[in-house]
Amino acid sequence: MTGEHRPTRHLVVMGVSGVGKTTVARRISELTGLRFAEADEFHPEANVARMRAGVPLDDADRWPWLRDLAAWMAARHAEGVSTVLACSALKRSYRDVLRQGPPDVEFVHLHGSAKLIRDRLNRRTGHYMPAALLDSQRAALEHLGPEESGLVLEATLPPDELAATVRTRLGLPQA
Repeated sequence: MTGEHRPTRHLVVMGVSGVGKTTVARRISELTGLRFAEADEFHPEANVARMRAGVPLDDADRWPWLRDLAAWMAARHAEGVSTVLACSALKRSYRDVLRQGPPDVEFVHLHGSAKLIRDRLNRRTGHYMPAALLDSQRAALEHLGPEESGLVLEATLPPDELAATVRTRLGLPQA
């Protein structure tokens, strides 16, 4: 039939920096065939420079970035392609912007203790987000509300187990 698309699914693996969003989102992509994107790659250089300097982004820095992410998901939806995005999506208002892209967006909130995440950030190399910004991210984090579609999973679980849990609990296809 002309103009009809197969149903698409759009997931955002969310949480503070260092919680494992990218690793888990990539594993979900490999397991299900959903197209993966890393939200950090959509940041303009000015945002990256601020974070690299240890300066937290403010909402004015984030709005254009979030709109670009929503547009990317909407474009994939128009192509009939399902997606999984690794994105902090810390605040409800940020998630609201992401929901303005495709018709339905589901969230997977990876949650972990400050100690666990700080340890991971301190061991991480080659990323511009310093561990010094963890406290500002934790302060900004608004947990999923009961009316928001998604799951909350403990980041201490192995990435393969997390991805398999997401696939099963959200009824995603196996690639």
